[in-house]
Amino acid sequence: MKINMSSLVERLDRRSFLRVSAAFGLAGLAARPTLGIARTKSFANDPFSLGVASGDPSSDGFVLWTRLAPDPLNGGGMKPEPVNVRWEVATDDSMHKIVQQGEAMATADWGHSVHVEVAGLEPNRPYWYRFTAGDAQSPIGRGLTAPRADTAFERLRFSFASCQHYETGYYHAYRDMIAQEQDLIIHLGDYIYEGPAIKGRIRSHIGPEINSLDDYRNRYALYKSDADLKAAHAHCPWLVTWDDHEFDNNYANDHSEEKGIDPVAFLERRARAYQAYYEHMPLRKSQLPSGPNLKLYRSSSFGTLVQFHVLDTRQYRTPQPCGDGNKPLCDEVFSKDATLLGSTQEQWLTDGLSKTNSKWNVLAQQVMMGRVDRNPEEGVAMSMDQWAGYEVPRTRLLSWLRDHQVANPVVLTGDIHSNWVNDLKTNFDDANEPAVATEFVGTSISSGGDGAETRKDTAGVLRDNPFVKFYNCERGYVRCTVTPMQWESDYRVVTSVTQPTFEALSRAKFVVEAGRAGAVRS
Repeated sequence: MKINMSSLVERLDRRSFLRVSAAFGLAGLAARPTLGIARTKSFANDPFSLGVASGDPSSDGFVLWTRLAPDPLNGGGMKPEPVNVRWEVATDDSMHKIVQQGEAMATADWGHSVHVEVAGLEPNRPYWYRFTAGDAQSPIGRGLTAPRADTAFERLRFSFASCQHYETGYYHAYRDMIAQEQDLIIHLGDYIYEGPAIKGRIRSHIGPEINSLDDYRNRYALYKSDADLKAAHAHCPWLVTWDDHEFDNNYANDHSEEKGIDPVAFLERRARAYQAYYEHMPLRKSQLPSGPNLKLYRSSSFGTLVQFHVLDTRQYRTPQPCGDGNKPLCDEVFSKDATLLGSTQEQWLTDGLSKTNSKWNVLAQQVMMGRVDRNPEEGVAMSMDQWAGYEVPRTRLLSWLRDHQVANPVVLTGDIHSNWVNDLKTNFDDANEPAVATEFVGTSISSGGDGAETRKDTAGVLRDNPFVKFYNCERGYVRCTVTPMQWESDYRVVTSVTQPTFEALSRAKFVVEAGRAGAVRS
């Protein structure tokens, strides 16, 4: 029997959580009877081994996260009963001046993860927090509230990063990041990689390619065992979105890149992957997954200075055209039915942009929007997995930004393990057309191992793509300082991710002046 996957996903959207679970046989997602609450508990090992985090800051609060896991790489090591977890928020880093506190329930159904939505705090200031479970107490983390949406705000300092393959390198970039005084960290995807362990790498995954819910939980636990990553989560709030490797490489909605995959089994696996993602991220209840669906796109404002529109370019997209890969443009690239965001998310985005009063309007998303020819020789090769493979929706969005005169649009991108600065245009073939927006693409934290400042294709890429202002293949992240008059992006790189020692430096800085699209090297 042929299954219409699009209609299947639409049906799933309308089902209740329990009916989804029953339909797919997802025992790990289904509600279970309470076995008794462990209010007082002694732990043989630290239950806060995965650290703490805050996220999605608002003007009066933020999300607090932890997960109880005394045996983190073996399913967490918790018994199935719920555990009462106490949380506290203070105005000082020694936790003497408690201003909010309460209790949350860590249950087996959600991996004994805890998500607390704190509200009622003062805007635009730091707070500190911790958790207590039984006789164990967590490390102290630092959260920050945003300014009120109608408040003038003079400066935001944040960094964005992506692609942290555990096996191919150390997370040195995070150590440098937290030394730079961050108000916010944005992660643009590939937080984990789903592949099997490969011998001979710097660090090792455990087991084959992950599939079960426990597999995904253990993989997140492995990644979160990294001390630099844990420190970065405790340092300040995060805004997170995913890309493909949190589930399966280069997936598109309900389509696998592999042929012959059973469509129902694929959505079962997606449900497990999405649940594990939620369990390990500081996300609100509005992001709670329902079977194989999780609404991750959302907005976050910092006064009248910046509004972030956090996007999801994986869950709703149509399959990559031309058979994926770097290809010449085929007819499918120009399909009017193609989409990266899906119609609902695209409408949400344009509705939000039409109402914004922010000085800077940011799209935090996954795949490069600039239409880059990756073939430095004769001929053309565009990435079919990026916006270049989706000509109609890309042009529609950039034209909308231009026609509606959205104030200072900036696109933040990850995914491709290299640094780029692109002037975005509605017509990339017209060298004289003014830029509509600026795109800052950040390299990987570790994926790909040690990079290089230039590659053999560097000169050709810059020659064939005049809208590209910068192309670099080292490892690191991008640090941004935003004021009402100017946006500065500092491309921070590390000298090595395959060695335990490293140096960090600024490879390049670019500035966008308010009211003038296009980046200038400073």
